[in-house]
Amino acid sequence: MKKNSKMILAAVGTAVMAAGMLAGCGSSSKETTAAQTTTAAQTTTAADSKAADTTEAKKEEKTEAAADLSGTISMVGSTSMEKFANALSETFMEKYPKVTVTAEFVGSGAGVEAAANGTADIGNASRNLKDEEKAKGIAENIVAIDGIAVVVDPSNTVEDLTKDQLAGIYDGTVTNWKDVGGNDAPIVVVGRESGSGTRTAFEELLELEDKCKYANELDSTGAVMAKVASTPGAVGYVSLDVLDDTVKAVKLEGAEPTEENIKAGTYFLSRPFVMATKGEISEQNDLVKALFDFIYSEEGAELVKSVGLISVEK
Repeated sequence: MKKNSKMILAAVGTAVMAAGMLAGCGSSSKETTAAQTTTAAQTTTAADSKAADTTEAKKEEKTEAAADLSGTISMVGSTSMEKFANALSETFMEKYPKVTVTAEFVGSGAGVEAAANGTADIGNASRNLKDEEKAKGIAENIVAIDGIAVVVDPSNTVEDLTKDQLAGIYDGTVTNWKDVGGNDAPIVVVGRESGSGTRTAFEELLELEDKCKYANELDSTGAVMAKVASTPGAVGYVSLDVLDDTVKAVKLEGAEPTEENIKAGTYFLSRPFVMATKGEISEQNDLVKALFDFIYSEEGAELVKSVGLISVEK
């Protein structure tokens, strides 16, 4: 009996020692893991701190650069880009108080020519540049996409036109609204003056260069809107961003003139807004480069959208 008791005590003792050893190993493992976690956390914190310092330093550099920017930027060109150009000028000058941005609206062709001959920093064109313009060293910097809306007077019953019907109206083949599903009334064809970016884009998209039969050729988007709104039977084309309830925008091939339809490719009348420069953006002065940096930033994209245009990525 005593012998069995000794054996039991010995077994218990061995078990206790084993448990102690396991506890010791567990403690050691936990201490190692804790040490590793602490080291990793310290490393992460240090990295985050360094990144934060770098970001802050960059912000300070930008702030200093902004404070140093001063001078004048001149833009000349498209009347269709007036709303966008004015909004851009005002916002940029608020951001950089020592900078003055001037904008003159005399048509796309004149704007590109001004950039080419150096009388303006930027030539605004509401169309793609022509090969002969690019040959002069002019860079085509697309800053937004604009849709061209076909508008009629509010009393017009026509809701939709096909591409062929629209082309027929403008080349003089179709002269009465009854021929395209409307009332029996003569069509008064309104358009822009020669040299207008909107007119160039419109005629190119319909393959009607030098074929249109205009009753009225007007020198601004606002004039077209006013003429169509006040003339029964009138039809005209304007930038998407200037639409209001004084006129009615018709669908084309069943698609309304909206950003979603333009992006989807279902609305065929759209064109780029170009801010042309003599040489690439990288070759421009610091003021002009800063302006383009702003346009292609998130803040710039929001500005583009705020005036009814479609933003682009650089």
